Amino acid sequence: MTIELVLGGARSGKTSFAQTRATTLGNEVTYIATAQPQDPEMQERIRLHQQSRPPHWRLIEEPIHLAQIIATHAAPGRTLLVDCLTLWLTNLLTHPEDPRILEREKTALLTCLPESRATIILVNNETGLGVVPMGSLTRRFVDENGWLNQALAPICHRVTMMVAGLPVELKKD
Repeated sequence: MTIELVLGGARSGKTSFAQTRATTLGNEVTYIATAQPQDPEMQERIRLHQQSRPPHWRLIEEPIHLAQIIATHAAPGRTLLVDCLTLWLTNLLTHPEDPRILEREKTALLTCLPESRATIILVNNETGLGVVPMGSLTRRFVDENGWLNQALAPICHRVTMMVAGLPVELKKD
């Protein structure tokens, strides 16, 4: 069991790196997609992601209950690639019916990861490197995303930061 976190900015090469990493591990791969096709631009992004994945990978689409999916599908000899926590966090922050869902789902994720029997590769943006955003929801997202990354890094065996398509190893156990 290994947990890896791949961080980076938009178009930094996070997904490509994570997919290559998943392929080189030689396990059966389950790709867990968190995106929701709510507009044409996101539909196009999803289409491009679909084209970049090997067709034999298993796909699970889950925008909210990530821990439940990981717990259900984690098994020895399997790699779960979660792409991406950025959209998952956005889905939780904008959930219309349950204002407490973020804390519950984040806690569930942080609890289930160390108990997993699979190799897990998590992809997430690093958003706190720029200016402070103007809107309150965007500021909250940047804060929550930074806190999520800080909570994940100690339990991950490997943390890689992608910069201009180049991997920078931040942690390797």
